[in-house]
Amino acid sequence: MNENVFKKNKRKHSLWGFWEEIDYLILEECTQLKQEGFLVDKIITNRILKARSEKDESTLYKLRDRLKTLDFDPNFQYSEPSTLGEIRSCRPDGPRRESLDPTIDLYDRIYGGWLGRCSGCALGKPVEKWTKNAIHNYLAFYNALPLDNYIPIGKGFPDKHPEEMYFSGIDCARERISYMNRDDDMDYTILGLITLERCGLNISSLDTAETWLNRIPAKFVYTAEHIAYRNLLNRVNPPRSGSYNNPYREFIGAQIRADIWGYVCPGWPEKAAELAFNDACVSATKNGIYGEMFVAAMISGSYLSDDPITIIQIGLSEIPINCRLSEAVNNVVTWSITEDNWECVWERVQNHYGHYNPVHVIPNAALIVLGILKGNLNFQDTIVTTVLGGWDTDCTGATAGSVAGIVTGAKSLPQKWVGVFNDRLESAVRGFQDNKISELARRTVAIANLSLQS
Repeated sequence: MNENVFKKNKRKHSLWGFWEEIDYLILEECTQLKQEGFLVDKIITNRILKARSEKDESTLYKLRDRLKTLDFDPNFQYSEPSTLGEIRSCRPDGPRRESLDPTIDLYDRIYGGWLGRCSGCALGKPVEKWTKNAIHNYLAFYNALPLDNYIPIGKGFPDKHPEEMYFSGIDCARERISYMNRDDDMDYTILGLITLERCGLNISSLDTAETWLNRIPAKFVYTAEHIAYRNLLNRVNPPRSGSYNNPYREFIGAQIRADIWGYVCPGWPEKAAELAFNDACVSATKNGIYGEMFVAAMISGSYLSDDPITIIQIGLSEIPINCRLSEAVNNVVTWSITEDNWECVWERVQNHYGHYNPVHVIPNAALIVLGILKGNLNFQDTIVTTVLGGWDTDCTGATAGSVAGIVTGAKSLPQKWVGVFNDRLESAVRGFQDNKISELARRTVAIANLSLQS
């Protein structure tokens, strides 16, 4: 995610953006409640629309409080708890923890994960939140299909596109990359490492919250995380910080923080998912939490297998079997087996999950799984397929690249994808503005070794 997305919107007329204003927040809350299984009736919807048209903020705030008393639909078919004990009680069987192959080069794998995350993020950043068709048309115009390198940039592209279609990450375009440009997808991986170094492998949600408040400025966190940050400043602690007046609680923000927990728990998906849970509930609930747990467990499982379906099943083994995210992932696995073409699978994802917000966790997790399966964990094929699907491309590309990077290892990653960074990563994290990627990997290995010994 990137703050520039909001700068381009004409509705922006506050310090942060339209997405923090009550007339927008309340609509997002109505949508979120419906997706969670609450009964949002036409009476309250009409009252909200009337108050919005009259710009009656006082009534909108009262109506938002009214939304908190809605009844839950008894016919809702999913079971989606938000506590670790309840999540574990309704997860499927899984490996939980397995011994690591003693011949694994831990540094090479973890360095591969960091580099893969950088590469996938950089690939997706210029076309963040573009549609699949917009990406295809752009690349076709520059004769860049099939895509086998970073997104090109040039002059002459027809100026007939939606306002949001613009380069949000021009420094990550082809032949412009000299280091990994700052992005929140990378900031959170660093923040997680800082928390682990300070608190060890038994971190709490408060530990994560303290790291955020000490290390990252509020203007560099967005949607769910920005609302949670504000809640923390107002002494609303986790897990309530993730749900209180936060309509973005199932967005992708928690999922993009998952990787570090998987890196440091090689072969121990249960622990990776636990660490992810404690981090996620600072800003998320339900499927927002599951997204981070799923990815963390997948990455932990990437030390155990190079089979895409096995890795995905390991991820699924740590989240509720009957949640919307599990259903979406299982559907993508089935569709990927029955459909030869990745675009046919994408069409099914679009038809089933395209109604969600483009930064919601469910459609984006579906695209990550699609990229992993149809890319077969070949590094280039995996990140390219994921990013070509559109939506939150820097986030999805980063996660897919991380999984493929762990499986592949740094030594075997193509230089055209990782050499361009010159071992340098920029961030907005205080004290970590300029980093050597290799050094971050070494520090991660130190924590992973503690995990292996515990």
